[in-house]
Amino acid sequence: MFYDLTVVQFSKILNNLNNFLDKAAAHAEAKKYDVSVLLNSRLAPDQFNLIRQVQIACDTAKLGVARLTGKVELAPVHADTETTLPELKARIQAVLDYLATFTPADFAETAERHISQPRWEGKYLTGYEFAIQHAIPNIYFHVTTAYAILRHNGVDLGKKDYLGSLPYKS
Repeated sequence: MFYDLTVVQFSKILNNLNNFLDKAAAHAEAKKYDVSVLLNSRLAPDQFNLIRQVQIACDTAKLGVARLTGKVELAPVHADTETTLPELKARIQAVLDYLATFTPADFAETAERHISQPRWEGKYLTGYEFAIQHAIPNIYFHVTTAYAILRHNGVDLGKKDYLGSLPYKS
């Protein structure tokens, strides 16, 4: 279950985020402005810009899975220096490649694993709590915010872009 809730879903939502960026580039090109205008946009003065939303979504995916599986030391390190669309897309791809290295067996001990972060000052969550109450909501928060920044700036995105392809049956 944890594999499906994290690796599978995080990969899907990061691919969707990648598609948002493609649409953002096409929109900027069609309207004849530099895509960096979108990358540096935010919805509120005290909110992170689109670049930082993408970085945090990537960090949430890679570090969430790394913490859930007890493999934090293997997570790729990113310096948060991306400023261009190709750099952001490369970061997303690096995280997707990393997520692809996991299997359901990696999550065998996840539910009861104690997971902490430095800013939690010695407190922890179980793997179950961390996945359900922190990692999953956090990635969707930042991807939703990226979506909203782009929509606010006129990029033609809709619910189907956000949800991505669905495994319909007939």
